[in-house]
Amino acid sequence: MIGTFAEIPAGEFLMGSDAGQEDERPVHRVHVDAFRMSICAVTRAEYEAFLRATGGGAPRDWQLSAFAGDDRPVVGVSWNDATAYCAWRARHGSAERLPTEAEWERAARGGIDGRAFPSGETIPSWIPAGGRGPLDGPWPATLGEPNGYGLMGIAANVHEWCADWHDRDYYAASPTRNPRGPASGARRASRGGSWRHAVTISRCAARSKLDPSFRYTDYGFRTVKDL
Repeated sequence: MIGTFAEIPAGEFLMGSDAGQEDERPVHRVHVDAFRMSICAVTRAEYEAFLRATGGGAPRDWQLSAFAGDDRPVVGVSWNDATAYCAWRARHGSAERLPTEAEWERAARGGIDGRAFPSGETIPSWIPAGGRGPLDGPWPATLGEPNGYGLMGIAANVHEWCADWHDRDYYAASPTRNPRGPASGARRASRGGSWRHAVTISRCAARSKLDPSFRYTDYGFRTVKDL
């Protein structure tokens, strides 16, 4: 399961939400080409292989026990770190990259438009502590039930970096096919929940953003492959 990919079929979906923050509006129809997404967030063990091979610097608070465990999502990585990992994977025969916001949201929805969470309208029962946080650290990347596309833990546990620059008004001018975000910006987009938040899972449409150089211990990532 860790290190494997699920195919996300080409198709249209309704992106955004009228019930969320201003940057989730307007709801708009988007077509996304087929791609593959890692079933789990990139784990500490996978990222450690990258560090050993490249001699790169360890993520923030790498030595803390709360973030230990080969099957935990790697955290404390910046957007720049995540893209460096993808470039390393590409050099070694696996052409991976970060997902766009549109790809991430299509994948998280699991093939069903309109629902709040990947599992439906309520927080799934398998989420630790019933979705009430903060917790001591992230849980294993393989914990829980897969969504409709077979993805584990998406929208929960750690914020996941996306490829796009964030722009709160982008949806009003977004292309209808394969949007990739604005050409420039100050912060990169991210999606999903966080073990350190009061609610550890986010709605599929919820957007967040951070300076691409920042390393927060509730930020990780998963990767995608083109078909």
